[in-house]
Amino acid sequence: MTDTARGTARRYGTRPTMKDVAARAGVGLKTVSRVVNGEPGVTPDTERRVQEAITTLGFRRNDSARILRKGRTASIGLVLEDLADPFYGPLNRAVEEVARSHGALLINGSSAEDPAREQELVLALCARRVDGLVIIPAGDDHRYLEPEIAAGIATVFVDRPAGRIDADVVLSDSFGGAREAVAHLIAHGHRRIGFIGDQPRIHTAMERLRGYRTAMAEAGLPIDASWVALGSTAPERVRAAAAAMLAGPEPVTALFSGNNRVTVTAVRILGERPRPLALVGFDDFELADLVSPAITVVAQDAARMGRTAAGLLFRRLDGIEEPPCRVEIPTRLITRGSGEIPPEDV
Repeated sequence: MTDTARGTARRYGTRPTMKDVAARAGVGLKTVSRVVNGEPGVTPDTERRVQEAITTLGFRRNDSARILRKGRTASIGLVLEDLADPFYGPLNRAVEEVARSHGALLINGSSAEDPAREQELVLALCARRVDGLVIIPAGDDHRYLEPEIAAGIATVFVDRPAGRIDADVVLSDSFGGAREAVAHLIAHGHRRIGFIGDQPRIHTAMERLRGYRTAMAEAGLPIDASWVALGSTAPERVRAAAAAMLAGPEPVTALFSGNNRVTVTAVRILGERPRPLALVGFDDFELADLVSPAITVVAQDAARMGRTAAGLLFRRLDGIEEPPCRVEIPTRLITRGSGEIPPEDV
């Protein structure tokens, strides 16, 4: 008969202790400690009784005190923009693999692109004594982290640099990738190219806009103000921006979308048109190669970014002292068809 059947209430949140194990096995606390920590001085029969008690009670060693005596908690925090964004899946997994190889646990959370929520989450992780942090920043002022960094919490930023502090950062080449994407459209005959990007406060959005402007300038092409739209990636905003660019006597003949969420909406919009329109998206996304035409993209290596950031974090934790560094990961243009469509007026 189970404890519940006997009417004994189960107390959630309480776990068996070494004292409970010692009482069940009929031994002293020191004997249990020796068995748990793999120390000598325990007879085989006594060790068997202790192990049986551990299994029966579901005892798990509490590593907190032992780890804190060493000054490390063997845990790191990862703060993402949005756990549901496909871009962050490979990055998260790569950080976790590096942490695991160092015997550390990864704790992650999402800022939902809210600077206040980012700060709350970061400081909550610091309060839980994580050894280090990998942060995709939502805000542009990270001075709140200065006391934590001074106290020894290693910190690496990813995808976007920290604001108003010097810190390690691992970036994708947003400028170079955007420049290559737009130059690719120009090479296929396009002269009126629209850019739909993310919020202007976001570093990557502005870098991709800079790449777009640079490619157009290098080709000697003017940019009409109506060809650039930055803002929310919500489908209704993207749809309105695209509709404006595709209207009038001289509409754009190609679109460059600033991230995967914008691209997905653009694919839906362009699918409603009687004739295909050239499109290049920044960020690859699932099924991009299966739609018709397949989508030409600027692919980022999110896994490499995660591995690089986590590797840098553990170098800091191992005592490497050097000025904050900036690592830039190259992008790759993948041509699939949508970016090679010629202008309608050619």
